[in-house]
Amino acid sequence: MGRKDDRDWELGTQDEVAWIADMTTVGPTISSAIPPIFDAYATVVLPVEAEALEDHECRLMRLLEEAPGDRAWWLGYLDTGTDDVVFTDAPRVRLYAGWPYVLVKAGRLQAQQWRADAAFTTHSRLPDLMFPADRTWLLSALWDDDWWSLGGPRSLIDAFTRDPDLEVREVTTDESATPPGHVSR
Repeated sequence: MGRKDDRDWELGTQDEVAWIADMTTVGPTISSAIPPIFDAYATVVLPVEAEALEDHECRLMRLLEEAPGDRAWWLGYLDTGTDDVVFTDAPRVRLYAGWPYVLVKAGRLQAQQWRADAAFTTHSRLPDLMFPADRTWLLSALWDDDWWSLGGPRSLIDAFTRDPDLEVREVTTDESATPPGHVSR
């Protein structure tokens, strides 16, 4: 358990992310971040302008909140050495290329609030990894990408692609997930 906001929060173990670790592969496709088990996939580009980030995060969270799935979410904070991992003494789980994450079971409000005052984060103030406890969808921002990778039900991907204020591109599991004009590192 981790303590924050006068409350104990369940910290995740490697068991909670084994399905991601076991089914993702290194490479340029969406399956480098998202297991190839969902109905549909997309990339969501992060805004370049810092002043657009808060609105972007609110839109993203609204769409995820409306998505099917449990209201309890696993939130993953990538330990880059400089980003706020929220629970500094928590054990780390390993994902992707062995990157360390702090994983905590919480919800939408905590996802939006826990890094709200962070001076610097690699991508955004939101967690770097989010998925509901029932694994209905998965959103992940890899360490060196400037976009989110998303997998989930068709209705969720359609909701994202219809939002005129988000830069979203639907992808398949066998094409490059790198958005046009961006570089995969």
